[in-house]
Amino acid sequence: KLSRFYDLVIRFGAERDPRKNKSAIKSYPDTAILYGRPDTQVKKILVGVDIEAGELLLADRLRKTQGLDLVVAHHPEGRAYALLHEVMGLQVDLLRQAGIRERIAQELLNERKNEVERNILSQNHNRAVDIARLLNLPFMCMHTPADNHVYRFLKELMERRKPKVVGNIIDILLGIPEYQQAQENMTGPRIILGAPKKQVGKILFEMTGGTEGSKSVFDKLYKAGVRTLISMHLS
Repeated sequence: KLSRFYDLVIRFGAERDPRKNKSAIKSYPDTAILYGRPDTQVKKILVGVDIEAGELLLADRLRKTQGLDLVVAHHPEGRAYALLHEVMGLQVDLLRQAGIRERIAQELLNERKNEVERNILSQNHNRAVDIARLLNLPFMCMHTPADNHVYRFLKELMERRKPKVVGNIIDILLGIPEYQQAQENMTGPRIILGAPKKQVGKILFEMTGGTEGSKSVFDKLYKAGVRTLISMHLS
């Protein structure tokens, strides 16, 4: 059932949550059943990173020809997108683990959270959900729980492989099929600042926590001993 699927997404995401204090994990507002009855029987799912109007129309066509019970997006839509800033509190714990005082981390994050919230306010965030409703197509998104799995996977991988220089990180990532495919599509991992021969040192993984944190945090991270950022994206 759809409700059971959602519950498992939350549970497995919480198990991989990088926060030390698991009791702080209440829910993930950026993960939601956006449209559909909780008792919907689910056997076949279409999954995509971004699901919007075009993908929903494709899903509707596939439903008629191949059968389809649910569409799952990674990036949030609807109310889950409107609440994206609420999951950013996770970053405070990551910064604290990196050596930044909690008060400073919270102050920097609050400023960035407000910026993200203001940016989202102007978006037509419910458009895809409205389309799913008109098509009567069950639709959900799972954002931070999925990112938590990415965080745990890459952190454990780097701790196991112990890269010495930054170029080693790229080599390790390109041993993974999904990163190889990304490389073929010209979107593979890359060094956006620094040099391949530079020593890795202490790593901070920026793979979860809603979206990018404050740019004002970098000097604090450097003073805390962080020398390499491994980020999902960095504007």
